[in-house]
Amino acid sequence: MVKNRIVVTAVFLTGILCTANGCDSVKPVSETMETIPVTATTSATTTVPDEAESIQTTVTTQAIAEQITSAYTCTTAEIDVMLVDTLLSEMTLEEKVCQMFIVTPEMLTGYTGSVTEMGTLSQKSFDQYPVGGLIYFAENLEDSPQTLEMLSGMQSYAQESSGVGVFLSVDEEGGTVARVADQLGTTKLHDMAYYGERSDPDEAYAIGCTIGSDLRKFGFNLDFAPVADVALHADNELGDRIFSSDADIVGDMVAGVVSGLQGTGVSATLKHFPGLGAGDGNTHYDDFVLIDRSLSELSSEEFVAFQAGIDAGADFVMVGHQITTAAGDQLPSDLSYTVVTTWLKETLEFTGIVITDAQNMASITENYSPASAAVQAVSAGVDMILMPLDLSNAVSGICEAVEAGTITEERINESVRKILTQKSEMGLLKYKEETETTTTT
Repeated sequence: MVKNRIVVTAVFLTGILCTANGCDSVKPVSETMETIPVTATTSATTTVPDEAESIQTTVTTQAIAEQITSAYTCTTAEIDVMLVDTLLSEMTLEEKVCQMFIVTPEMLTGYTGSVTEMGTLSQKSFDQYPVGGLIYFAENLEDSPQTLEMLSGMQSYAQESSGVGVFLSVDEEGGTVARVADQLGTTKLHDMAYYGERSDPDEAYAIGCTIGSDLRKFGFNLDFAPVADVALHADNELGDRIFSSDADIVGDMVAGVVSGLQGTGVSATLKHFPGLGAGDGNTHYDDFVLIDRSLSELSSEEFVAFQAGIDAGADFVMVGHQITTAAGDQLPSDLSYTVVTTWLKETLEFTGIVITDAQNMASITENYSPASAAVQAVSAGVDMILMPLDLSNAVSGICEAVEAGTITEERINESVRKILTQKSEMGLLKYKEETETTTTT
């Protein structure tokens, strides 16, 4: 299904959302190692923390708007429905299931060190498990030329070998979670709580443009940001990564980041639905995290923030591993039909790609096998699974569930069609004739 793109009001500077095909030539909001804070009518100044020195920069909303709008014309890419259907029909069940996973390059290859290049091992591993995407961490990013070569090599090989490109993803929120900024020296930003206190959606839009422009020049096309949680408990696991304790402020800021980020051709991901901000546990390390929230409480706070990001056109929503009492099933959220389908897809009307949080976290691994977690996630309505503890076991588990009739192949097709449609919109699909000609040449 093609998602509707929303025309954003003047508060978001340029006023138009666009997708990758219309934004390849977008100029970075800043060419320097600086934050780009913006206010609606006046100049704004901020100090960006740096180990060596603090850098100050002043810029106006009008100047940024002119810079962005003069660089490109935003257009919505046409979805090649016939190509999507053709590729889907030609895939084996296992190939379709592989499309539903995003993994680290180490998880794909089985390499015990840090993967920093696209070599023979990566090619052979991708041929065996043609996954939908890869996620990169700090240890994979040595410098700018190496990162660009690794990502472009991965993308080219995926398209040439199968006609289906890959999501190349990273966690780049700004502040303390900024793999690219920390490793490759791109724009430094404060934690989002800083910007939440300023509560300026224009500034949020500029943040999205800045991060997106920084990521695009290396070949990344998917960012696991922004954080759409609401800070309702002082000891929540996310801390200053959250914009605010006010759901309306979170919503406004999240919508701005989504618009700016996706305007550069990088897909945004709202996380961690239905919200980690009201808990005091940590899904990375705890056997389970229980968040005691009624449906009316969720609807009046957490859902408000996520709805704003969805309305802004977010391509992805990440579902966390927290058990939320209102669901009534005692399941991690990404394994819960109530959370994924009833709340996210039906109540909030999200039609994009639903992805789990990393399934190698303790709240999953201490209670479920990779196969069981993957099968339950798909049964709940999830489209993509992030970082299972064991890729082979997870893929086999879903395939066996289909063969046993536990999951229908149409259910798999539903998610894979959605994934391929998004990739078509991003220009990542090729007809077999194109790939054969490229390979021969």
